[in-house]
Amino acid sequence: MPKATSTAKKPSKAPASRMSLQEVMSTLEKAGSAQTRKTYARHGVPEPMFGVSFATLKTLYKRIKVDQDLAEALWSTGNFDARNLALKIADPAAISSRELDRWAATPTASMCGGYVAHLAAESPHGRTKADKWLAASDDSTRCAGWSLVGALAMIDESIADSWFTQQLAQIERTIHAAPNTQRNFMNRTLIAIGCRNAALRKSAAAAAKRIGTVEVDHGDTDCKTPDAAESIEKAWAHAKSKGFESPAAQERSRESMRTRC
Repeated sequence: MPKATSTAKKPSKAPASRMSLQEVMSTLEKAGSAQTRKTYARHGVPEPMFGVSFATLKTLYKRIKVDQDLAEALWSTGNFDARNLALKIADPAAISSRELDRWAATPTASMCGGYVAHLAAESPHGRTKADKWLAASDDSTRCAGWSLVGALAMIDESIADSWFTQQLAQIERTIHAAPNTQRNFMNRTLIAIGCRNAALRKSAAAAAKRIGTVEVDHGDTDCKTPDAAESIEKAWAHAKSKGFESPAAQERSRESMRTRC
């Protein structure tokens, strides 16, 4: 007689346990290196930090995925690498308006300022935060505000073009007199607005030509200030070559900048 076939299901794989704050901090500390700390320091990253590579942070993000409570605990440590990871595992749908304000106001490296902006843009608070942060008196929040305008230009289709036109006018009026770091973010926001759609491409390119060269001191790094008009045209050419109607449409098809970079 043939053997009876068992219909019993194999035990399902147990879900990975949630990482604790202590476990994450220990993992980050072990993954840090002196060379990475040196590189980060040149880019304006403040102490304390372990010097963890973005590749390692990506691996940790894939393990943790989304955990807002852990993200807030990591941010509160004050450690750069912990905050960098916090911005990747944060939940845009769950983070509070007050917490976003706290993160935006924290002086940090420009890369993290961009991540805070993208987190806000992905949250329900994006549009209101942009107005509030641009009106702030501190440099960190205003930088986050300009970065947020750029993020909204790329991923939020619900905002009227007229609002971005107003931001272009503000950039054109004030960019050369703005503090150094703000000039950098304003220039990148100008490019992002020019990538939103065909009409704003024309407006942003014209503003970029009137503004001319934007001087930004990048310190002891190899970073360069992109030419806005040239960058807008390159972004459009690349998007069109990939079959997208605009660079913004291409961006919306991708994984969030916070987690892919």
